[in-house]
Amino acid sequence: MARKTTLNIALAATLSLGIASLAQAANLKLDIYNPGETGIFPVSSEIISGDHEVVLIDAQFKKSDAQALVKMIQQTGKKLTTIYISQSDPDFYFGLDVITTAFPEAKVIASPETIKAINETKDGKLAYWGGILQDQAPKKVIVPEPLKGNTFTVDGEKLIVEGLDGPAADRTFVWVPKLKAVVGGVTVSDNIHVWIADTQTKASRQHWMQTLDRIKNLKPETVVPGHYLGNSSLKLESVTFTQNYLTTLEKELPKAKDAESLIAAMKKHYPGLADESSLELSAKVLKGEMKWPQ
Repeated sequence: MARKTTLNIALAATLSLGIASLAQAANLKLDIYNPGETGIFPVSSEIISGDHEVVLIDAQFKKSDAQALVKMIQQTGKKLTTIYISQSDPDFYFGLDVITTAFPEAKVIASPETIKAINETKDGKLAYWGGILQDQAPKKVIVPEPLKGNTFTVDGEKLIVEGLDGPAADRTFVWVPKLKAVVGGVTVSDNIHVWIADTQTKASRQHWMQTLDRIKNLKPETVVPGHYLGNSSLKLESVTFTQNYLTTLEKELPKAKDAESLIAAMKKHYPGLADESSLELSAKVLKGEMKWPQ
């Protein structure tokens, strides 16, 4: 079943901060939606609520999951002002047509690099996934508008888009200073085989590792993995898991003669880990046995 997690997070504070600061910090709330095993991809979306406004990070893949997000937003009783799309993979934005129909006044934004990647791949992605999703596919693909600068707000509180100045500016995440939380993005996974098919060069995976280091350097108290199954700790452990997985893959990749060998090696390191289909497809792509994206 779909996972809906609510985190009421206040900043750790000393008495010197005063009552006003504590009250202000306590007014932000983080709600997480992840379809879990009912989804084709267990992708996370986050609703960040202030006193009067909400923002949404990422829009889900299937129509039914986007509809569930709409209900969650409506239940807040607050105005959805902004939808930020953190990644160009379709499980992050295919649900936009449902959500923008329900909230036509909400701004839909993304980094210019993410928009470029969406425009370059959306037709192929829709052609590939349309037959699989069938009536769960979007009726039309909504392309975000460019983010201006590197921040947007909810009730005046800044949310910072991290990674725009890095080597992979199409793979951003969002830092919420008031909550000391990292949300959005595809860089962190937990309790599943990590999807590698979109990072086919060693350099791109090194850039990925740099992004994970950047997350750790922020010292977040909450980290919402972009994809996860089961009970994620929602802490830095998921970043460490992803780093270790990438390191293991980098060691096994040159030793494996083909995809089958790479799959076997990774399963030996991670017996029983969920989402073997991601490992299988990624291995075929990395060993040159399959073209991706199609």
